[in-house]
Amino acid sequence: MSGALLVFGQTGQLAQELARIAPDARFLGRTDADLRDPEACAKAIRHTAPRAVINAAAYTAVDRAEAEEALALRINAEAPAAMAAACAVAGIPFVQVSTDYVFDGTGNAPWATDATPGPLGTYGRTKHAGEAAVRAAGGVHAILRTSWVFSARGHNFLRTMLRLGAERAEIAVVADQIGGPTPADALAEACLAIATQLAETPAKSGTYHFAGTPDISWAGFAREIFAQANLPCAVRDIASADYPTPAPRPANSRLDCAATMGAFGLMRPDWRQGVARVLAQITAGEGTR
Repeated sequence: MSGALLVFGQTGQLAQELARIAPDARFLGRTDADLRDPEACAKAIRHTAPRAVINAAAYTAVDRAEAEEALALRINAEAPAAMAAACAVAGIPFVQVSTDYVFDGTGNAPWATDATPGPLGTYGRTKHAGEAAVRAAGGVHAILRTSWVFSARGHNFLRTMLRLGAERAEIAVVADQIGGPTPADALAEACLAIATQLAETPAKSGTYHFAGTPDISWAGFAREIFAQANLPCAVRDIASADYPTPAPRPANSRLDCAATMGAFGLMRPDWRQGVARVLAQITAGEGTR
C-alpha cells in the first residue's frame, strides 16, 4: 500500500496509542479536521490520499449527549458518513470504531456481530447511526465495536479508580453491569492490523467486535485495579439503580469476538495484563494527559 495511514483524532486514548505504535501515521485533530464539519473530514481524506483511514475520534460524553443530541449525531454519524464516502470513492479501507452501547444490554449471552441493535440512549443511537452510514457508503470498511476502554492517558475508569482509591477507604461500584475491559494499546494494534488486512483482502469488510477478556463487572474491575496497584481501598457492590445517571447503561456489554479472531486472527486481550502495563506506564510518568 502507498501513502500514509490517516487517523482522525489526536488526544483520545485510542489516538494516543496509535501515535505510539504508528508514529509515521498522520493524525488530524480538531484544528485540522473538525468532526463538527463533516465536509472538512472528507476534504482531508481527498487531499491526503492515504493508504487507509482509522476514525479514532468520537463524541463519547455519554451523559452530556442526552442534552446535545444534534452535536453527538454530527460527530458520531454525519462525520463518519462523510469519511466513509470519501474512502469509498478513493478505494481505500476505512476503520470505524464503535461501541457496546449500540445494544440494549438485555440477557447474559455475548452479543453477536449480527445481533439486532437497540441503543438505550443518545450516545448509542448516534453511534448506531454512524455504523449504518458507514455500511451505506459501500466502500471497504470495518466497524469495530469495543467496550470499557482504558489506558494510562485520558479520562477512563482505571484512572478514576486510582484517584479515588488513594483518597478513600471504601468505594461503591456498580456490580450488575458486565463487560470486557479493553486496553487501548491492544485496540490500537487491532485497528492497525484490520486496516492492513482490509487493503489486502477487501472481502473482509464487515462488522466486528474486539474487547478484553475475561468478562467482569465494574466492581470486579475495580478490585483488580486496587489489587495490582496495592491500594487498600475496599469495593462495595451496588446496583445500577443505586447510581443513577442521565443516560442508561447496558447491563450486558459482553461482546462475541469470534468473528474477529476468524477473519483477522486477533485474540481477545487479557485486560488484567493490560492493567499491569498501564500501571507500569503511570509509574514511569507516562500517564500525564
